[in-house]
Amino acid sequence: MSFGRFVLKRSLQGLGVVWGVVTVVFALRFVTPGSPINAVAPLDASPETRQAIATELGLDQPLYIQYGQYLFKLLQGDMGFSYIRGQEVVGLVFGRLPATVELALAASIVAIALSIPLGVLSATRRNEPIDYGATLLSLGGISTPNFWLGIMLILVFAVEFNVFNTSGRGVDVGDVALSLVGSEPFFGTLLAWLAYITLPAIALGTYFMALITRLTRSGMLDELSKGYVQAARAKGLPQTLIRYKHALRNTLIPVITVLGLQLGTLIGGAVITEAVFSWPGLGTLVIESINRRDWPVLQGSLIVIGTSFVLVNVLVDTVYAYLDPQVVND
Repeated sequence: MSFGRFVLKRSLQGLGVVWGVVTVVFALRFVTPGSPINAVAPLDASPETRQAIATELGLDQPLYIQYGQYLFKLLQGDMGFSYIRGQEVVGLVFGRLPATVELALAASIVAIALSIPLGVLSATRRNEPIDYGATLLSLGGISTPNFWLGIMLILVFAVEFNVFNTSGRGVDVGDVALSLVGSEPFFGTLLAWLAYITLPAIALGTYFMALITRLTRSGMLDELSKGYVQAARAKGLPQTLIRYKHALRNTLIPVITVLGLQLGTLIGGAVITEAVFSWPGLGTLVIESINRRDWPVLQGSLIVIGTSFVLVNVLVDTVYAYLDPQVVND
């Protein structure tokens, strides 16, 4: 199978998964107790008023017709209208999406910057203090709930030492980029952005960091025991070159796979972290929509989260096949 056919195959499979996500999300509205009419109609609404609202929302149609109409509108980019908020769902969801993506990417950068060097050092200095320290840090990162860690970070670094902001998103990465060509001072804008994003990025990326550290360590130990590494040492190549150009490069293939999968998980799993830090992303929007029974917004948010996860997986499969052409023929 050629590389192009492989990518096409994975893309079609991804479309099938997206269709499944849309179907499940659509069905959730009908299996959940309560009616969407209750969120729109006044408490003292008459049966005639409720019937008129049902007709306007299309809820008086058979289920298969509602499903078909919903799919048709989605293909046109229409996710519905939130009567509770008085806004189009598309604008609400995609207005919150950049904040979630920014937080997920920042958490990934924090995790990668710490995990890969720690994993390499832990493998190359096995059974030494740095190995024990990295192992202890990894176990702590995997075992610590991110909501508890977030609260502790706020209490220590925001409340006690007043180094970072406790909540919100006063400055985004776009403001930092614009400060390079605008009138605002770059370093001041950068520091303001870091004050808002550092704590939630650490809280969200800690588990990710611990997982990649353990994966890098085990992969490096496996690669360093192989014959080509022994041959490179026999030739007198520098240890740094052997570790980072040869052993680490071969270790990165499974690491990249996990990186992509975890990035999708971070986008969809930032709900608790966003709630702790009042981060204005999709996670906060999902919680608000559940509390207010705003079904159109909830459905649109879940579809975007699921689609983002699928897109990341397809991208990871493509990169994996590019790095290891044998995958295409498996």
